[in-house]
Amino acid sequence: MMLKPTAVNLGDSHVMAIINLTPDSFYGASRHLTTVEARSTVERAVGEGATIVDIGGYSSRPGACDVDVEEEWRRVYMGLEAVREADCAVAVSIDTFRAEIVRRAYAEFGEFVVNDISAGEADDMMVATVAQLQLPYVAMHMRGTPKTMQSMTDYDEGVVSAVCNYFKCRVEELIHAGISPQNIILDPGFGFAKSVEQNFELMQGLDAIRELGYPLLIGVSRKSMIYKPLGVTPEDALPGSLALAWEVLRGGSAILRVHDVAATRQIVELSKHYYR
Repeated sequence: MMLKPTAVNLGDSHVMAIINLTPDSFYGASRHLTTVEARSTVERAVGEGATIVDIGGYSSRPGACDVDVEEEWRRVYMGLEAVREADCAVAVSIDTFRAEIVRRAYAEFGEFVVNDISAGEADDMMVATVAQLQLPYVAMHMRGTPKTMQSMTDYDEGVVSAVCNYFKCRVEELIHAGISPQNIILDPGFGFAKSVEQNFELMQGLDAIRELGYPLLIGVSRKSMIYKPLGVTPEDALPGSLALAWEVLRGGSAILRVHDVAATRQIVELSKHYYR
C-alpha cells in the first residue's frame, strides 16, 4: 500500500517535522529506534500542525560516521512504514543523498520529497533518478561530508556570496539534467561547513538567496548556532530556535525543518498576520 498522496504547495509556509531513525542524532529527543516510536511522533506532529514529515536514516551531524546503504534503508523503511501505519494526510520527505534509497522508497511507497544534503554531488545517480521520477527536490549547500565539513569553512568571497554562486551554478545543472524548476527547493545548509559566525552572516543574507527565485527550506532547530552562543545544550535551545524561525519567515514562504512542531506552528500563524 502506497503512502497517502499529498501535494506540497511550495508557495505556502510549511512546518516540516524531523523524524530521525538514527541512534546518534545531535538532539536526543529526536531519535526513534522503533516503528512504534516513529508512528507516535508522526501522529503527534501532524496533530500539532506539521504539513511535511522528514524521515532520516543517516545522521548528518558534524563528525557523524558513515552508514551503509542497507542499514540506511532499514531505518528509512521503518520510518515510512510508521507514516503509512499512522494513516495521516501529510506530505513525506526522505533525508538521503543516495539514489538507491530514493528508488527503493518510490517503488515501495510512492511519491515523496527528496531532501539531499549534498545537492546530488555525493551520488552520481541521484539527479538523474529524481528527474526520472519527477519528485520535488531539496538541494542543500554543503562542503565535504558530515565527518569533514567543519574543517571546510573558509570562504574567500564571504559565505553568502559563496552559497548564492553555488546555487546559481547547481540549479542550472539540475534543470539541464531534467529536474523541473517547479520541483526545486534550496537549503542554505545552516551548520554544514559553516562556523557559528558564518551561520548568522548567512541568516542576515537570506534575502539574497531568496532572490534566486526558489522556495527555501531552513533548518536551524536547536543547532549549535543557537546553543553555543547561549552556553546551553540542544535540549535548552527552543527559545532561540523560535526566535530564528520568526526571522526566517520575515521574507516570505519557507519550509521550516524543526523538532518542535506545535511551538513553530504558532510562529508561522502569527507571521501570517504580521507580514501580510
